[in-house]
Amino acid sequence: MATEIRVPTLGESVSEATIGKWFKKPGEAVKADEPLVELETDKVTLEVNAPAAGVLGEIVAKEGDTVGVSALLGTIAEGGAAAAPAPKAEAKPAVAPAPAAEAPKAAATKAADSGPAVSRLAAESGVDPSKVAASGKDGRVTKGDMLAAIATGGAAAPAAAPAPIAVRAPSAPDDGAREERVKMTKLRQTIARRLKEAQSNAAMLTTFNEVDMSGVMALRNQYKDVFEKKHGVKLGFMGFFVKACVQALKEIPAVNAEIDGTDIIYKNYYHIGVAVGTEKGLVVPVVRDADELSIAGVEKKIGEFGRKARDGKLSIEEMQGGTFTISNGGVYGSLMSTPILNAPQSAILGMHKIQERPVVVNGKIEIRPMMYLAVSYDHRIIDGKEAVTFLVRIKEGLEDPARLVLDL
Repeated sequence: MATEIRVPTLGESVSEATIGKWFKKPGEAVKADEPLVELETDKVTLEVNAPAAGVLGEIVAKEGDTVGVSALLGTIAEGGAAAAPAPKAEAKPAVAPAPAAEAPKAAATKAADSGPAVSRLAAESGVDPSKVAASGKDGRVTKGDMLAAIATGGAAAPAAAPAPIAVRAPSAPDDGAREERVKMTKLRQTIARRLKEAQSNAAMLTTFNEVDMSGVMALRNQYKDVFEKKHGVKLGFMGFFVKACVQALKEIPAVNAEIDGTDIIYKNYYHIGVAVGTEKGLVVPVVRDADELSIAGVEKKIGEFGRKARDGKLSIEEMQGGTFTISNGGVYGSLMSTPILNAPQSAILGMHKIQERPVVVNGKIEIRPMMYLAVSYDHRIIDGKEAVTFLVRIKEGLEDPARLVLDL
């Protein structure tokens, strides 16, 4: 009797994955819970473990195939012999296409399932979502689709066609032989799409300041050994930055808000995303309720996320729900940058390299460890005064770190 290997639940809003690679070949022995195949989604890369011990039989979904939730990936045969591969004619598609007759019903259902924002816009405008061309995941109507339809007097907005793929001019024969073409992973495709959407949809602007890191560095050097001994994690800079951001977000709530149609949603909680670079792309795990954590608690959480990111173990749930993001380009040597918003958030803080520079302190020129800070923000919801004040509050907290500890 063969045990089926199927695609597990991938998480909220994720309905399909691409087969990355199989770790075993048909006929090889497998142990229970041993990783068998790697799946790539548009958010994370995850491994599917063997549901039972035995021998890997037929591989139904090949590397590069796109599969849906619960789709059959392969089988595990009991004992020492692999199950004979099923005839090709009997292989069932991972995701069965819906009958053509069901298309109108499916369209109406997806329109109805598109969310409360779409329903509210439909009620206010009288535009039928089922008649609006959908550009969202799985054919669902998005807020943008509805707003576009309303702006055109209720007419169905033209379907959001995929951007035309530019025809690449052929390389010279000598150059072409030295090129390598590699298909983008699902994660990389999603990163590219979301960053471009952020640029297209938001009125994005960046403001800069600089912070003297002397106080934080002195405090860190004084207590780093005791801190690590007590808490089992190194004292870095990110804990201070997270706490400084939380304090500033409490004072300037628009920076922690987002736009939903014609509404502004103010979030009275502080889930801080921390961008982490991996070999497969940028991921943003979220430190939830950061305002309730100490600096040690923040550092522990970030350390845990860093290990999971390197091992490809981050779950989708750990990367959802962020209200504000911090990106640290300084670890790669960046001196200054303009970070791109992590939609639907309205702002992002960019940290950079700490560099000694001459500055004027009390009328004297001194060499201080300085860092440029950048806040990119959506000008539709955050005014320039609010953005500048927000960044100044972060600067003040970091230059006097006792304020962070005392929550002042």
